[in-house]
Amino acid sequence: MIKTDALIIGAGPTGLFTAHQLKLIGLECEVVDNLDKIGGQCIELYPDKPIYDIPAIPECTGEELTNNLIKQLKPFDIKFHLSERVDEVKKEKDNWIVRTNNRKLFSTPNVIIAGGVGSFEPRKFSPKECEKFENKSLFYSVKDKKLFKGKIVTIFGGGDSALDWAVELSKISKVNLIHRRDEFRGSQATLDKVKELTKIGNIRLLTKYQLVNIIGKSDIESIVIKSDDGDTQNLKTDYVLGFFGLIMQLGPIANWGLNLNKKTIEVDTEKFQTNQKGIYAIGDICSYPGKLKLILSGFHEGALAARACFKLAKPNEKYRFEFTTTSSNLLKRLGKKE
Repeated sequence: MIKTDALIIGAGPTGLFTAHQLKLIGLECEVVDNLDKIGGQCIELYPDKPIYDIPAIPECTGEELTNNLIKQLKPFDIKFHLSERVDEVKKEKDNWIVRTNNRKLFSTPNVIIAGGVGSFEPRKFSPKECEKFENKSLFYSVKDKKLFKGKIVTIFGGGDSALDWAVELSKISKVNLIHRRDEFRGSQATLDKVKELTKIGNIRLLTKYQLVNIIGKSDIESIVIKSDDGDTQNLKTDYVLGFFGLIMQLGPIANWGLNLNKKTIEVDTEKFQTNQKGIYAIGDICSYPGKLKLILSGFHEGALAARACFKLAKPNEKYRFEFTTTSSNLLKRLGKKE
């Protein structure tokens, strides 16, 4: 059982800044995220796209913003629990007991839901036969490219992830790239590289085809694909990678007894607390009159939720607002000299 003053669900920009605010006022916190990396939507959906509405930063990418927020947290020892989905939250006296899908347990008086618009999950292949091969020879992300060295890899998708990995894996593997349309959504530069590699035989490109079946026992031996005009092909392959983007789900949050409004959680605007004492919702997942879905708004919501956490985490201490420019306590926590 991990005990902490506050548990943040979501490691996107709002969750990261809230962790900073909690540590700044002397509270311990841990961060859980369903993704295998820090950054949330900024990293998964638009790492290279410019963001223009962060105060004092004229322009930055999602990746740059994430890296700067991580840098801001460096003075603090914050533990991140990645690839962990919170499945259950239940009350036990004055604390919430939080259990993840990997049976990790947390005990905390404060739970801050900063999960964007829910948890991200990959869009999956439709044939049911695919399920038994998942995480063995069928994957929706690449954690270690060395696994595919010298193998036949079949990649499905038409976005940046599919194109990037087709180019990268063609250096060490035989690559089939399959897309259901002729048009691709990835960057033109990468698409040009794919076409160049196709001409010299490093990549086999098939468009207007979709997966209809997977053949194999414990591992994939071949796949069956079918074109729009009915042509069917059987391709020998060792691995299958699917890059169809992410879908966003409320997931288990829907069963926590919170007031929901069209897949968002209703909160007050004083503490950003839900209808359950000690559970807060900030960022895109919360709703209230006048709500703006901006990263800036999430930062404001997280700062107020962090201060509310102090009252439950340290009920015998009085919270006093302090400016980082003048407070010796806050400067000390930041590792700064007065």
